[in-house]
Amino acid sequence: MLAGAVLALLVSAVASPWIVREVSASHGPDARAVGPSGVAMMRGGPGGAGMMGRTGMMSGRVWPARNGAAVGSIAAARERATAAASASGLRPGEIIQFRDNFYVELQDSAGASVTEVLVDPATGAVTTEPGPAMMWNSGSRSSTVTAEQARSIAEGWLRTNRSGETVLSVDAYPGYYTLDTAATGRPAGMVSVNATTGAVWYHTWHGAFVAEEDS
Repeated sequence: MLAGAVLALLVSAVASPWIVREVSASHGPDARAVGPSGVAMMRGGPGGAGMMGRTGMMSGRVWPARNGAAVGSIAAARERATAAASASGLRPGEIIQFRDNFYVELQDSAGASVTEVLVDPATGAVTTEPGPAMMWNSGSRSSTVTAEQARSIAEGWLRTNRSGETVLSVDAYPGYYTLDTAATGRPAGMVSVNATTGAVWYHTWHGAFVAEEDS
């Protein structure tokens, strides 16, 4: 009976090669799917899908466990992110407070953008942001899509899918760009563009904009 179960498992793996790709690929085009309107999505949806969606891991980094303390201000989010990132030699740059979380850009000692994390307002948990930071961060600065091309791609996507929302700024990360957006003259959200494929991924997990601060 045991031998039969093992054989069935092997046959299943051979018949479903996507399982191997899903487990072994952590970033790049093979680790994402493109959903309706050209939006790149993690399998299962942003915020909860992908093997790394709940672990706080990105390129070998593991953020400290939540400390259980509520985070109610940008200053408190910066303090929490600083404590979490220091072991990796990183520091917070831009911090944006949204309704559902605090977004934090992490930079290296030279001020280059390295990755993006979220701070949970209720628990103080620091996790790698879902989406591009998990799936597209290649660790390499080489790209086939320039920052200006990424802006043009994002603006075209916004015109089609989020009328009235425009690009504010462009930040380059290893493997992708993240662009802040605005609507009616006020910061609204974020969209990322893959630096190799030009795929677009809108950040749907933040909620309404509250405030921001750039170091």
